[in-house]
Amino acid sequence: MTRRIRLRAARPRSLRSRLVWGAALLAAVAVLAAQTIGFLVLRSWLLNRVDEQLDDFFLPQQAFSRIAEMPRPPDPGSVNLPSDFRLTFYDAAGRELGILGTGKAPGPDLPDSVGRSRPADRRPATVPAVSGDGRWRIRKKTEPDHTWYVVALPLDTLDGATSKLLWLNGIVLAATLTGLIALSRWVVRIGLLPLTRMERSAQDITVRDLSLRLPDTDPRTEVGRLGTVLNTMLDRLEQALREREVSEARLRRFVADAGHELRTPLTSIQGFAQLALRHEGRSSSERREADRLIAQNAERIGLLIDDLLLLARLDKEPAYRSERVDLLSVAADSVSAAAHQSHGHPIRLGALGTGAAADEDELELVEATGDPHRLRQVVGNLLSNALTHTPPGTRVDVRVGSGRAGPTTGGTNRPGRTSPSPPLREGTRICVLEVADQGPGLSPEAADRVFERFYRVDPSRSHDHGGSGLGLAIASAIAQGHGGRLELETAIGRGSVFRLVLPAGSGTP
Repeated sequence: MTRRIRLRAARPRSLRSRLVWGAALLAAVAVLAAQTIGFLVLRSWLLNRVDEQLDDFFLPQQAFSRIAEMPRPPDPGSVNLPSDFRLTFYDAAGRELGILGTGKAPGPDLPDSVGRSRPADRRPATVPAVSGDGRWRIRKKTEPDHTWYVVALPLDTLDGATSKLLWLNGIVLAATLTGLIALSRWVVRIGLLPLTRMERSAQDITVRDLSLRLPDTDPRTEVGRLGTVLNTMLDRLEQALREREVSEARLRRFVADAGHELRTPLTSIQGFAQLALRHEGRSSSERREADRLIAQNAERIGLLIDDLLLLARLDKEPAYRSERVDLLSVAADSVSAAAHQSHGHPIRLGALGTGAAADEDELELVEATGDPHRLRQVVGNLLSNALTHTPPGTRVDVRVGSGRAGPTTGGTNRPGRTSPSPPLREGTRICVLEVADQGPGLSPEAADRVFERFYRVDPSRSHDHGGSGLGLAIASAIAQGHGGRLELETAIGRGSVFRLVLPAGSGTP
């Protein structure tokens, strides 16, 4: 039967644990490396001291001759030698003659090869003791008469010192690692405290309020830079959520308004159709009136659907022609066309910055790049809006000119000026077309919403006079598609100024 062994992946340790154990491991490696180097240096120095003692030891020639003439080998303790030296004498044939030296430690265990191989001078060697764990350092020295002897020193001092050093190193290593782990945990906890605060703040942001921000944003630290980046991300996320909520609310309002706009003419068509079916004996004039009202409401539905389709195309993939457009000619044509439907509104064409009618010499030729048909549509919507929403006899001024984007000319934001499009860069060369009226004006609340789709300042206003509420939305979309914007300046009792701002000399819109 085959046994299946399940290998469970090790759980990843926390950042704090990895930092503590990583620091402990690096410290252990560093301490071990330092201790190893110190141990090797000390051992080499002690061994060199022993070798120097062996090198410096010389037996007088007379002493060697007397030992060689003795009838029997001397006892090891018969002659006192300095320190712990041990001497072993050999004749020219390599036979041992005797041993000199004191001490209770067992002597060196000299191999037979020492007498046969005649090792070269100044080549110390290490041999074990005759019994026990001791070791000896030996060196062979020769005499002129081809006799030689071996001088030896015990390595007990060296072994004892190195053994104590090893124990000391072990204790130091253990104490160092213990203290370092404890200190590292404290240091890492202090160092990661900003991350802990960021974690708590992130939990509060998730549970309670998205407007909260992370507290640590010091640009000199990594954690501070991370906090800055996260705060920026939260700002953008909050803005995106607000924009999404506004967009959803606008979409719901748009669907409701569109349904309301379509329901009214459809209800009228349905009512007149049912009335015609129930009363077949009506007169021809009544039938013509019913047919006229049905056709009128059907036409309103068609115009509303056309405007909705146009807005959908402008929002999705607007396609504009790119050619030079004379805004002065566009304004003049629009004024001439609107004059037939002015209902007593005096319409005047002038230069930018003038409130009265201008002479031909004062008018400025202003050329922009764009789609002439769409730009005429914008001007026509603005004039139609001014004629529809002001009392009869209210003067309407159409002004054309050029300049640079700024608080006075237009194209930038300032108090009292509203626009659904982003502002242009201040100082940009612009072409401007204004449609100003002396009507009742709008409140700030109404001015903020006047570019919304299906918005009407007076919801109770008749559809025959108020339009569908899509004209300004279409005009604003066209202006933004040309790289410019449509803006409004108004106040209660001071009239309204709708301003079309286009960048001058631009390429493809």
